[in-house]
Amino acid sequence: MVDLDRVSDLELLRTVAKVQDAEIRRLSKQLLLVTKELAAAKKEDSVAIQERLSVLEKELQEVQERAYGHQSERRPRSDKPTKEKKPQTGHGPTPQPDLPTVTELHLLDQADRACPSCGGELKPWLDQFEDSEEVDVVDVKYVLKKHRRQKYRCGCGGCIETALGPTKLILGGRYSLAFAVHVTIEKYCVHMPLERQAKRMAWAGLDVTTQTLWDQLFALSRCFSVAIKRLHEYLLKKEVLMGDETRWPLLGVKGRASKNWFDWVLVADDAVLHSIHETRSNDAAREVLTGFKGTLLTDGYGVYSSLATELGYTQAHDWCHARRYFIEAEATAPDEVGPILDDIGKLFLIERDIVASFSGQPIERALEIRRTMRERQSRPIVEAIGAKATQVKALSESPIGRAVKYLTNQWDGLIRFLGDPKIPITSNAAEGALRALVLGRNNHFGSKSKRGTEVSAMMYSLIESARLNGLDPARYLKFAAEVHLRGGLAPLPHEVRQDAFAAARVGPPAAPQLENG
Repeated sequence: MVDLDRVSDLELLRTVAKVQDAEIRRLSKQLLLVTKELAAAKKEDSVAIQERLSVLEKELQEVQERAYGHQSERRPRSDKPTKEKKPQTGHGPTPQPDLPTVTELHLLDQADRACPSCGGELKPWLDQFEDSEEVDVVDVKYVLKKHRRQKYRCGCGGCIETALGPTKLILGGRYSLAFAVHVTIEKYCVHMPLERQAKRMAWAGLDVTTQTLWDQLFALSRCFSVAIKRLHEYLLKKEVLMGDETRWPLLGVKGRASKNWFDWVLVADDAVLHSIHETRSNDAAREVLTGFKGTLLTDGYGVYSSLATELGYTQAHDWCHARRYFIEAEATAPDEVGPILDDIGKLFLIERDIVASFSGQPIERALEIRRTMRERQSRPIVEAIGAKATQVKALSESPIGRAVKYLTNQWDGLIRFLGDPKIPITSNAAEGALRALVLGRNNHFGSKSKRGTEVSAMMYSLIESARLNGLDPARYLKFAAEVHLRGGLAPLPHEVRQDAFAAARVGPPAAPQLENG
């Protein structure tokens, strides 16, 4: 026996822990087997046996969770041999193609320009330098620009003209459009509250209040009031959407039982829409989804399925959520759960191979490749998962019972991807779209008014949509706002031509340039 109180060698402790873990798992299985045999010998009825085994399994699971914590969704692959990690040999400098390059010339001091051998003067060697690079930082700088608008007059005295000034969000306002975009990006991309922004600006010499920052942000949002409606209409015309929801706190509102409102997100391949509503009910979902007739991929939240027939869309379900239930049950029923989890993992690997195989192909060809590979490879695995699940015998409230129940209830939606190559196997893109909002919620704690929720939903929608289309969010917001302020229709991210957007670096074109005209 090893006296653990006196051992300080980490490798020895790790070895002891592995041995004890293996022994605990072996004894747990043996205990369950003996309990079954004992119950059978006493000729107890099957219901009583199952109840006793369920209690025993739950107690064993609680012991394991206290010892090792909750398991992650990442599950070790037992079918692959572990490889020894190669020692890290370092890495070269990361390329920085988007950074502006500034060349700085370094010269010898006059005192060092004497040759130590002969005392002669060292003269510059033509075109000979020793070059190196370093990444430096230039702090954010706020400046007070004075605009002088030249006046013109005719000698006849009949006409006086004044040169145009900069485009303004607020007529006669003191802050630039670029400043409003900067405040917006800091809040909704960097997740920095307005109070913290005001402090950082004070460090840089700018005295500004949080109310002033909010005024600029709200003025910018008014440029996109029509655009956000057009974005919603655009998504509702899609053939496939992914949906999800999460809470969004509304602070400072009295008379409500809960401070939480809810953000509903719709995601396509080139657009994201966030909309924040007071509830997580059918009414809120109906407001988000009315008019959609395609296929909606979601988790198992019942509101989506209950509205499918009423609103006329088709419901599909996400395999990641089904997998999570089985991961939770693996500790108490490894023999039954293990093969099912392995099969679900194979489905994900097939999808990865599909993406690799149609890379660079036209959309029609890519969809045909996905349809063929899913029919040949994925369908037999899905059928095997269904067959294995039906063979599981367990109480409905046990972990594996809940996993099988979820799989069975969502089965029609889970297999829908086999018949339509446009349907993804998971709704991870929807959860990814909620990530920015969750980070913002954790940093600035939500909104203080209903108007604040609307602005937040709008900015998260436009920023995430710009990212999906490979656009820099700050440059997109500035470009689209300038189009609106000139009297045009603010373009949506998927409508912006890359060449027109690139031209916005030096100055946007005189009229909006959209993808379709």
